[in-house]
Amino acid sequence: MRAVVNALKRAERVALLGVPVEVGAAQRGTLMGPAALRTAGLVPMLESLGLLVEDHGDLMVAPDSDLAQNPPSNARQYREIQSWARAVSARAYQLACSGALPLFLGGDHTLSMGSVNGMARFWREQGRELFLLWLDAHADYNTPSTTVTGNMHGMSAAFLCGEPGLDQLLGDEPRMPLDPQHLHLFGVRSVDRQERLLLQQRRINIADMRQIDEFGVGVLIRQIIEQVQSCGGVLHVSFDVDFLDPQLAPGVGTMVPGGATYREAHLVMELLHDSGLVGSVDIVELNPFLDERGRTACTVVELIGSLFGQRITGWATPSAMPPQPR
Repeated sequence: MRAVVNALKRAERVALLGVPVEVGAAQRGTLMGPAALRTAGLVPMLESLGLLVEDHGDLMVAPDSDLAQNPPSNARQYREIQSWARAVSARAYQLACSGALPLFLGGDHTLSMGSVNGMARFWREQGRELFLLWLDAHADYNTPSTTVTGNMHGMSAAFLCGEPGLDQLLGDEPRMPLDPQHLHLFGVRSVDRQERLLLQQRRINIADMRQIDEFGVGVLIRQIIEQVQSCGGVLHVSFDVDFLDPQLAPGVGTMVPGGATYREAHLVMELLHDSGLVGSVDIVELNPFLDERGRTACTVVELIGSLFGQRITGWATPSAMPPQPR
């Protein structure tokens, strides 16, 4: 097996980029997400772990002059999201080329149309394939022909896997569709009827909450890690805050009961850190307007701490076996 570079373990620099896009969702307010994460202490937390943090501020996007004249009829705010997707893809590629680990602060989940595409371009040039871990209550695998609402944050994963319907979204920016087998939906508990049929046809990897309840997050996340390792790949983590249970994280616009618990979510992040495979991260759908005194933002910062190596005890615990008596 080809030697795998431990992308996250070797990261010394983290590049933050705010992407305050909110038009992909029905509920406004996610444009305040990047500011809420910074206010909750994201930068000092990362610095406390010995990382050099480069905060590039929030991306500002002007309308493109060559936007589609005939956008899909069932894709809301298509032209504005076009501008965001193109700009984010270009900046993601640029940040990856700098050698830093990009951390994208959203914003709704349409930001991933750009961030993941730019990262896939970078890693393909390095001879490695990008895998995508989609931590989300929703599959986001709709297309303009299957969507019920027309909201484009529900089309992000489908677009990234090359599904038709949004083909001109990136314009001249190179489109790098993922192999559908490289997408892992994790924590899903809300799927539309036609979306479900498309997921079955594409044989998308899904760990829904029933599987998590039955097998536990440890077993399921290790299976994903093993697949990425066996292919010499790199992992992009797209973390939608509604992956968490609403009682833990009320600051989201699309609440779905029965999400991940505090400890389940931390274990996911801890195992991902231990794998050394994570090369880039999205944090999306945090809506401070709906939060309770910053509780959701603070919880998210704690989880990102676990993803970047923060430990309860301060020393490493082998993830393949229980700790031995001292």
